[in-house]
Amino acid sequence: MKTAVKLILIYFLLQLAGMFTAMPCAMLYLYLTQGVLDAALVTECSLAPTMLLGFLYMGLYLKSKGYLTDDGLMYRPLTSGYLLWSLLAGAACIYIVSCLMSWLTFLPNWMEQTFDVLQAGWLGVLCLTLLGPVLEELLFRGAVTKVLLQRYHPGTAILLSGLLFGLFHINPVQVVGACLIGFLLAWIYYQTGSLIPCILIHVLNNGFSVFMNWAYPEVDELTTLLSPAALWSGLLLMLLLLGIVLKKMNRKRLMV
Repeated sequence: MKTAVKLILIYFLLQLAGMFTAMPCAMLYLYLTQGVLDAALVTECSLAPTMLLGFLYMGLYLKSKGYLTDDGLMYRPLTSGYLLWSLLAGAACIYIVSCLMSWLTFLPNWMEQTFDVLQAGWLGVLCLTLLGPVLEELLFRGAVTKVLLQRYHPGTAILLSGLLFGLFHINPVQVVGACLIGFLLAWIYYQTGSLIPCILIHVLNNGFSVFMNWAYPEVDELTTLLSPAALWSGLLLMLLLLGIVLKKMNRKRLMV
């Protein structure tokens, strides 16, 4: 557990290192191009590069400490059928989480402005939809969950991994959903030992969130888009689908 917490703390420290690297570059760029050094503008300009550098630093740290060493399963693709089942489980879980968040609107969104700034530029979108999911899977499934599975019963390790993944997001509106997604991703990693399905589901989740913000910028929850009947029907259908898919996946742990 100490190792898992240490890795998460190191991630945040390396994000700070990314900020201290990106901000002077942003200040120089703004001074040379606009002749001003507005604090808010510097923060906005350096936000996406900060994330990118933080991801890079964390990836290098994980590699240097041997966490990303291939054990024969870590980077292997699964059969196309298993990948499809994984994506169906991910899609069902994403819908269930979206429904749940529609009823937890009292939770504050501390990072709403940050996400708006990131989604305004291509680098920020790339960090949110691809680079972030890849790095977080390398960290949480490739390192944290792996360590927990080595030291605890699988059920305990999956529970701890999901809880840490939720708390890692800090932002109250994200914590509950991230925990639930984290449980699923940790379970899939336990079942397969591969990061591939976890990365694909994570990309799907973040990509869906960004798409919804682009397509429906004024909509914060599904209750605004769907009628109560449609929402509940979809929820029951997704719960049934998730149960069937998980049962199917539990019986087949197939690699290519």
